[in-house]
Amino acid sequence: MVEEMKSEMAEVTPLNRGDIVKGKVTKVENNQVMVDVNYKFDGVIPISELSSLHVDKASDVLSEGEEVEVKVIRLNDEEDKLVLSKKAVDADRAWEELQQKFEANETLEAEVADVVKGGLVVDLGVRGFIPASLVERHYVEDFSDYKGRTLPLKVIEIDPDKNKLILSRKAVLEEEAERKKQETLDRLEAGQVLDGTVQRLTDFGAFVDIGGVDGLVHVSELAWTRVEHPSEVLSEGEQVSVKVLKVDKENERISLSIKETQPGPWDKVSDVIQTGDVVKGTVKRLVSFGAFVEVYEGVEGLVHISQISRRHIASPSEVLEEGQEVQVKVLDMQPEQKRISLSIKEVEQEETREELENLDRNNNGMNVTLGDVFGDQLRRLK
Repeated sequence: MVEEMKSEMAEVTPLNRGDIVKGKVTKVENNQVMVDVNYKFDGVIPISELSSLHVDKASDVLSEGEEVEVKVIRLNDEEDKLVLSKKAVDADRAWEELQQKFEANETLEAEVADVVKGGLVVDLGVRGFIPASLVERHYVEDFSDYKGRTLPLKVIEIDPDKNKLILSRKAVLEEEAERKKQETLDRLEAGQVLDGTVQRLTDFGAFVDIGGVDGLVHVSELAWTRVEHPSEVLSEGEQVSVKVLKVDKENERISLSIKETQPGPWDKVSDVIQTGDVVKGTVKRLVSFGAFVEVYEGVEGLVHISQISRRHIASPSEVLEEGQEVQVKVLDMQPEQKRISLSIKEVEQEETREELENLDRNNNGMNVTLGDVFGDQLRRLK
């Protein structure tokens, strides 16, 4: 009766297989949707023609009264049968748009419809697949929490004839990382102090991310004290402050220092050692003109060859050896120039003077004093 009234009241739209028309949903059933496309009778969209993805029930896709664009895939007037497809219209439009985005290398967004073995599935009018290896830049073991998330994606393979659409989120992330790296490189300058994250440790140092680009902190730049292996003072993922020592933008090589961001031993030595002090030290190096003695952790002073012994020596090795502990007197300090002048000879002279003066005091009652015996030597020491 309804179909007869439609024929009498309005001129029906002529239809042919392959035509694309607009219609209004008149009824939604579990496995199909009825649509009025202004023809002699309503058309039907089977549940399999609603979407490129699996649909549990038709009401998940369309509602009664909703307008929809469909494609005629079968028409039989004798049987009053008109079969329509929403999926076909969506697919035709989608393939065209996706091809354009692929050729222009554009980024698109899609919601993850399902998590399947080997990756993720999205609906872009056609079924799109994101292989597990192309979801993140790092390995992901469990993708269960990705369902329902909207991801930025790139089309990396498209073949409408084979209904094949491969997408990548990793490609988007790598483009962003490259852009961020270039921005960081452009503004990097030697002398800057930046915050970074330790990415990995090697035998020769630590690589630190300072904003999309990694710089190397050589093992000698990790601390003011000697470090055998970076793992002694750092761990991966640790947040650190670094100073930029050198930037090679062309080769993307950045030299960093952690110790330069911290107070060094030369900044601290003046708090514990002053000119005139006598301190214990360790002979670190012997050279032709003297010996370098460590008087504070990381601080070495020079004992000139003329200040090593009271007697003439041709080489420091005649009386000293590396690793030997000695008493030295601080003659001069210039921490800002990282220079300290030391003397072993003056310590020995002071010790001898004290010994002789003590002997002199202990023998005051004698007719012949030590001053009479050692007068010349005491005068030289004074």
